[in-house]
Amino acid sequence: MSSPSPGPARRRVLLAAPRGWCAGVDRAVKAVEAALERYGAPIYVRHEIVHNKYVVQTLEKKGAVFVEQTAQVPQGAIVVFSAHGVAPAVHAEAAGRGLATIDATCPLVTKVHKEAVRYAKEDYDILLIGHEGHEEVIGTSGEAPEHITLVDGPDDVANVEVRDESKVVWLSQTTLSVDETMETVGALKNKFPNLLSPPSDDICYATQNRQVAVKKLAEDAQLVIVVGSKNSSNSIRMVEVALDAGAPAAHLVDFADEIDEAWLEGVTTVGLTSGASVPDVLVDGVLEWLAERGYGDVETVKTADESITFSLPKELRHDLRAHTAGTDPAP
Repeated sequence: MSSPSPGPARRRVLLAAPRGWCAGVDRAVKAVEAALERYGAPIYVRHEIVHNKYVVQTLEKKGAVFVEQTAQVPQGAIVVFSAHGVAPAVHAEAAGRGLATIDATCPLVTKVHKEAVRYAKEDYDILLIGHEGHEEVIGTSGEAPEHITLVDGPDDVANVEVRDESKVVWLSQTTLSVDETMETVGALKNKFPNLLSPPSDDICYATQNRQVAVKKLAEDAQLVIVVGSKNSSNSIRMVEVALDAGAPAAHLVDFADEIDEAWLEGVTTVGLTSGASVPDVLVDGVLEWLAERGYGDVETVKTADESITFSLPKELRHDLRAHTAGTDPAP
């Protein structure tokens, strides 16, 4: 008598927690929405408020106008600076054009800016670990351009020169992978034994938490899907972290319809997470897409609790309070 053939393998989704929007992104998006509600459209935003296609498109439909340069904002209009931060020269340019500004820079990025200013005043050479051309790096570098040298990964360390090896400090872009940053720091310390570390880790809590979660997914998933945009540094890093942690495959998608069904061949366990600028509605769309293909069993993999919140930018808090009180000041 032949034994019964085994049934189909159980298909499941491991859903990372935490994932998606962080406190800085939530604050930035709410700042644009509050400005639109308070002042009406158009509200200009310098660069993408956060690096997510869906968020940008949604805000555009509400009346936000995204521009690359401050010069594109009409004189006297309102402009919001993105969560990635801007250099002092941008603030000065906005003031020169008579623009009303709302600074939605993530407070964790602002912390790095302040560290750069402080170390520059103390005449340190500042080695900024980050990716050339990223908006956050441009903004931080602008705080102390004569003191800051960009170090774009461990391979770049050989090219670094400083004035005084006893007065060198490193800072970093907040959205890098922890492993990547510490590899670069290690290489820098080998070259500059007196290298000073900042008083606190510049890698943001959300970036770090999401990378820890994706490493956990990679232990059991044959495929990891990261929801996020291709210009989102933290989302790109999560794909790399998943692969480095042993996931056989990992892919970045903005929307569920970008998933290739061929990725599911032979896959019983899919890991699903999202970048720090991604609203959960996009993750829900991927869950629905996977459920339609037999992956309806969803298990949450929780690796951290997040309770951090940030208040709205001070410019909005002041005006919104005044508006509530009935004084209604002009922007």
